[in-house]
Amino acid sequence: MDSYYSEQELQGLGLKYCGKDVRLSRNAKIYASSRIVIGDHSRIDDFCVLSGSITIGQYVHIAVYSALFGGAAGIFLEDCSTVSSRCCIYAANDDYSGLALSSGAPDSYRKIEQAPVRLRECSILGSGCVVLPGVTLEEGAAVGAISLVNRSPRRRDMRLLARSLLEG
Repeated sequence: MDSYYSEQELQGLGLKYCGKDVRLSRNAKIYASSRIVIGDHSRIDDFCVLSGSITIGQYVHIAVYSALFGGAAGIFLEDCSTVSSRCCIYAANDDYSGLALSSGAPDSYRKIEQAPVRLRECSILGSGCVVLPGVTLEEGAAVGAISLVNRSPRRRDMRLLARSLLEG
């Protein structure tokens, strides 16, 4: 038996959309499958967890032991982006200030931050990264292993910096 679902089995998982040549491990866990889109030629490895609203583009790789919690806000992995092993991406997160209770308590006692997370085309998360709600990684961005990404990195226009250096 192949360790990945067959195309016919993928169609039976109830995904919102599943492209062609998708490699989804039988050992991955999928929750709220009707809110998950997987684009063509994408691969999701063993022991990954996908939950909530998640949109995966084409040629995306989500490596072993990674977890994506899309909640209602959603996670968007654009074409050719990569999530290395043991990464966690949260589009919804409990309040850790001590002024609210966590997931075991009734909603009226909780404070949940929700905001979309986006990995633009060809961006990559190194192994062991944690990404919190509201983060956008711009096209081609690379985050080193074991990093906490709690806000979107500022984008510098290197051409403007170089021009100012040369003009002097």
